[in-house]
Amino acid sequence: MFKKLFSRKTQTAKNEELKTALGPNSQLSSDDNEQESIIVEALKNYQSTSFPQGILSCCTDLKIKIAKDEIIIGLTTPFPCKGELSILAQSLTKVLTTDVSFNLHLAIVQVRDHQINNVKNIIAIASGKGGVGKSTTAVNLAYALIEEGAKVGILDADIYGPSIPTMLGIKNQKPSSIDGKFMTPLIAHNLYAMSIGFLVAEEDATVWRGPMASSAFSQLLNETAWPDLDYLLIDMPPGTGDIQLTLAQKVPVAAAVVITTPQDIALADAVKGIAMFEKVQVPVLGIIENMSYHQCENCGHLSHLFGEGGGADIAAQYQTQLLGQLPLAMNIRQDADFGKSSVIENSTSEIALLYRSIARNVAAQLFWQLDNRSPQNAEVCFIDKKPNNSSEQ
Repeated sequence: MFKKLFSRKTQTAKNEELKTALGPNSQLSSDDNEQESIIVEALKNYQSTSFPQGILSCCTDLKIKIAKDEIIIGLTTPFPCKGELSILAQSLTKVLTTDVSFNLHLAIVQVRDHQINNVKNIIAIASGKGGVGKSTTAVNLAYALIEEGAKVGILDADIYGPSIPTMLGIKNQKPSSIDGKFMTPLIAHNLYAMSIGFLVAEEDATVWRGPMASSAFSQLLNETAWPDLDYLLIDMPPGTGDIQLTLAQKVPVAAAVVITTPQDIALADAVKGIAMFEKVQVPVLGIIENMSYHQCENCGHLSHLFGEGGGADIAAQYQTQLLGQLPLAMNIRQDADFGKSSVIENSTSEIALLYRSIARNVAAQLFWQLDNRSPQNAEVCFIDKKPNNSSEQ
């Protein structure tokens, strides 16, 4: 796969390229220059949705340790990408005929200033209407980000219909408090969670008026003792009404992801969701198309029950990304009902790999679009306008 990417160069040229690509913080063995060159060229030339300009365009502190029976590549990455680099390691193993693995260090930074302690980036998971699988997608995305190497929390903003406790399998648990001021979030498979469903009965929350619901959500966000989190996902209530606008304005959201199905009526509401976030100046990272197709368990035929291509059309129309497409699958529904997740139960299953790919795309788009370290973001430069022939006074 990668041999086609590597051009023939003299050893001197390869060594100079190594010095330039690796930077001052890198460490290399003095031998095995050929293998080192192949690795560096692979990292430079590899491109994907997560790495549109190559891996070395955004990852730093490359360290290559070549031993007799293995090669360990150390990298600092600005977003979680463990799964994708594991696949790359397998390809490099075939090319180099030596076991290759990555030792990754995450360096995720906060892209928007806010006062929520210990939380770096808040991402809203929203939909223009109910019934598109928003909460199920939010939970599985959270688990997928954890599998990719991130520290993640989830906050249930759906005050009127909190479903996160059920989907996490901790419906009857209650949060505690160490100091009497801040609640300790509950934990499910390393995912930190808070929901109004942990505090009050569902029938009590459903009769609250808008201001009361907004106030309750604000308390959940600000009075939870969140641990160090790379991402806090907010499962927004469906729709684009007053409470959604209020929440979007109150929460220091870094960016949003809109969930839809290919059905025309759902797509129309997804457009309203994009417009809502534009109104409150929250960037939309992209669209996730849920229930895109159904695959026959017997013959493997794909049926597009709700239409085809709608998510891609909206993404193109509104200059955002189609982050991924998810199938209409019975096991996804069953896992959600029983507080399980395919991502946790079998992290290498086809469904789990789809969620992990989408999770990487979400995290990567947050970096590429909003992180100051992104090479796609312009740098501020100060130009000295003093004429060249001017003299010092």
